[in-house]
Order: sequence, then structure tokens, then C-alpha cells
Amino acid sequence: MIKLKRVYEPVARGDGRRVLVERLWPRGLRKEDRRVGEWLRDVAPSAELRRWYGHDPKRWAGFKRRYRTELRIPERRRLLETLADGARRGNVTLVYAARDTERNSAVVVRDEIEKLPRP
Repeated sequence: MIKLKRVYEPVARGDGRRVLVERLWPRGLRKEDRRVGEWLRDVAPSAELRRWYGHDPKRWAGFKRRYRTELRIPERRRLLETLADGARRGNVTLVYAARDTERNSAVVVRDEIEKLPRP
């Protein structure tokens, strides 16, 4: 099962494996903070795409389309497959820093993982 959660929310027992899917480290958190189990910055949107999007809701559709293209890069696809494999064995919570809970990179990552074929 894949869950989404802001990194600033408290850790819950059912979160399972917590994976930060952001290019930049969240403001106000120390690297040792237990709210982040692991950091997969290489699955995050490119710096160029992140700057272009700027969390502008009018650019959400374009962001999703461009980000999905980036996620087709073989190295990134392998990271998605690893996350999908983990989600088949237990809970995986994708954590993100964005304020917008409906339009952020973790939403796209989750949707792409759910589209992957099951072995």
C-alpha cells in the first residue's frame, strides 16, 4: 500500500517505510529527523521542471505530463519499481514538503507506481 504524507506531519505506526521524494531537503528539518526514513532525491522532478512549475496550480497538468516523461528514464523507472516492490510487501509512505496536498510530485510518483505491471 502506498500512502502520501507531508514530511512535517507526525510519524504514525502504520506509515511503514517512509521515503522522501523531493529534490531538496525540507526546510526546518535536520537530516537525522526520524520523519524521513530514506531520501530518494533521484526520483524527484528535475531542478528545471521544479522551477518551471513553481507550485502554480495552472501548470499542474503540464507538470504531470513533463514529470511522467522524466520518470520514464531507466534509472528513475528502476527506483519506481523498487518502491512498488516495497509497497507489495508492506506500507510505503511517500513524504513530501509541498503545502498543496493534491498537486505535488509525490502524487505523480504514487500514480506512476500504481500503473506499473505486477510481476
